[in-house]
Amino acid sequence: MVRRGEVRRDIRNGVVVNSIVHALPRACYVHVPFCAHRCGYCDFTLIARRPDLVDDYLTALAVELATLSQPQTVDTLFFGGGTPTYLSAHQLRRLCELFRHWMILDSGYEWSVEANPTDLTNDKLDVLREAGVNRISLGVQSFDADQLKLLERDHDGMVARDAIARLRERFENVSLDLIFGVPGQTLEQWHATLEQAIALGVQHISTYGLTFERGTQFWSKRTKGMIASVPEETERAMYEAAMDRLPRQGYLQYEISNFAQPGFACRHNQTYWRAEPFFGFGPGAASLLRGVRRTNHRSVTTWIRRTLAGEPSVGEQEELDQEAAAREAVMLGLRQCHGIELAAFEQRFGTSLRSLAPEAYDHFVKAALLERSSTHVWLTCEGRCLADSVILEFL
Repeated sequence: MVRRGEVRRDIRNGVVVNSIVHALPRACYVHVPFCAHRCGYCDFTLIARRPDLVDDYLTALAVELATLSQPQTVDTLFFGGGTPTYLSAHQLRRLCELFRHWMILDSGYEWSVEANPTDLTNDKLDVLREAGVNRISLGVQSFDADQLKLLERDHDGMVARDAIARLRERFENVSLDLIFGVPGQTLEQWHATLEQAIALGVQHISTYGLTFERGTQFWSKRTKGMIASVPEETERAMYEAAMDRLPRQGYLQYEISNFAQPGFACRHNQTYWRAEPFFGFGPGAASLLRGVRRTNHRSVTTWIRRTLAGEPSVGEQEELDQEAAAREAVMLGLRQCHGIELAAFEQRFGTSLRSLAPEAYDHFVKAALLERSSTHVWLTCEGRCLADSVILEFL
């Protein structure tokens, strides 16, 4: 089953990428690590209830960006978190101005900002719109009061619907994040969540199965028997419901967890799934530059201190060999519903996809978990339900 934590680490922090690409990046990710509260299921790089650090963080970002020497032209810019909209309107404006200086947005650009319903004051929305942001990803997770309380979210269904209405007045591309597999959640409740999201008329919907990550409060609570995972068969039925219902309402599935109306697929995230290079700024953010993958220190305070002191803020650095890069490209490429173009893969990596795991490849094709044509190979619907197990065989 597809798991939320694995998806988010791959996409938002760019932890797994193909380091063989040497072209200049056309995408930039910015990690904004601040939140009002760390939810019990969250293991992302963030710091809660520390507004006193925001100005130092912005100053450190300016220092980190200055290492570029000159502005760079990009097609996509993504502010993720944490919660970027935790910043005040003034701080958001400063953040946007900083990246408008260093990142030249090419024509037809996509600029995404992740947001929390409770934080979305009209003045913040106006700052984002005036800066040129054209896509908002809203962390709704659920419209059900009991589920939101269990997930430790600070909004209710009414607040979420009001935020979405105000977003749609200002932005043409609004995305919702939803979580299924919440302890105690029924299939009927998940159906209701999907119907409410569809009725709101947004352009993009992401659905993530809840994971229990080691070190989180949810992990501890489950270990102590305070909460329990949804039965695997129920979680699978929830995922299948999304794959069935959303496309019938015009939200085409283009990636394991993502559905969009035509023309509204997230172009920034597609950079990761195609294993292309990208810039990354902020604590915990990764970058892929000229074949080298670098990940900044995950501690927010350490990253700020080191950056302001002119010290290296990179926590990890790695250059993959060609085989390792090919295997990771399989993991990323199979996330996309159209799959992997076989000829392009072989040309890029000097090996066929099948040769990386021939017995597993043949087995998955025979078991109808993988489907192939003369040009592509992709996960079937059944394969998407078992994506972790299939992809693991190629790593």
